Amino acid sequence: MAQDYYSVLGVSRDDDPAVIKRAYRKLAKDLHPDRHPDDKVLEAQFKAVNRAFDVLSDEHKRALYNEFGEDGLRDGFDPDRMRAYRRHSSQPTSGGSHGNAGFNFDDLFGTAGHQNLNDLFGDMFEKQRAPSRVPGSDAVATISVDFASSIRGATLDVRSHPSRTEPLKIRVPPGVRDGEKLTIRGGGGLSPAGGPPGTLHLTIEVQPHKHFRRDGDNLHLDLPVTVGEAWRGAKVRVPTIDASVTLTVPAKSPAGTMLRLRGKGVARGKETPGDLYVHLRLVMPIASETEVDRWVASMPAEEPESDPRADVQL
Repeated sequence: MAQDYYSVLGVSRDDDPAVIKRAYRKLAKDLHPDRHPDDKVLEAQFKAVNRAFDVLSDEHKRALYNEFGEDGLRDGFDPDRMRAYRRHSSQPTSGGSHGNAGFNFDDLFGTAGHQNLNDLFGDMFEKQRAPSRVPGSDAVATISVDFASSIRGATLDVRSHPSRTEPLKIRVPPGVRDGEKLTIRGGGGLSPAGGPPGTLHLTIEVQPHKHFRRDGDNLHLDLPVTVGEAWRGAKVRVPTIDASVTLTVPAKSPAGTMLRLRGKGVARGKETPGDLYVHLRLVMPIASETEVDRWVASMPAEEPESDPRADVQL
């Protein structure tokens, strides 16, 4: 016996999509097989809930279901033909009665009126008897990606839809940006009737990094250097997307000096890679308090005009 999809979700025919979606999410969570791995009854209810939501969350499918029931969801179903059949089969005959008896098909279909009813509606009914190929419902998900994976690319497991018992492996392309949306065809809900899976609309959330920042396809790195390296100059190792490289720190580099490594930023497909900008951050020497005091005391007193905070103002 066919189920009433509205009753399955516990909603009414007049409820809007938001109400239907909330009801579905609660039921899908309560009935999910992961919570009841050995309960076949709840598993069947879970599948029924998914089937009901697949239909009622789609405006076109819902309209067909409201008008024709489950028959309206079968492949090849022609709603215009069925409406014409209903309309003319309900008209009164010349004898004043209603129904198919005495109905003149010539009035509706011309010379074909004397042919077998199956010849006129055969295609429609034959296709109704064929297995349904209704596609699975689309899914919307958000996945969190660490900064390095967003730059290099990665393969991640995603729980895309309650109808899938196994996570879906998604390839995150190199250079993906925070908030970027990926469309994965076939990554949505599974069809309960053997049709193609729906589409997954996936939003990427990139986690911030402790040292790196991204600006378009350029990267910025705060690189700690010692006072001695900044004053005397030095060659230091700098991490990049591919591997560490050697960077020359010019002698007498003040704190905040910005150095550029061309082409060491983000690469997206065939686009020209961005650059990596290295910002020098001075760190105090690690020594005993006595040594630090002696080192500071040996430095000349600064003149007022050399105040390092002279430009700091609101």
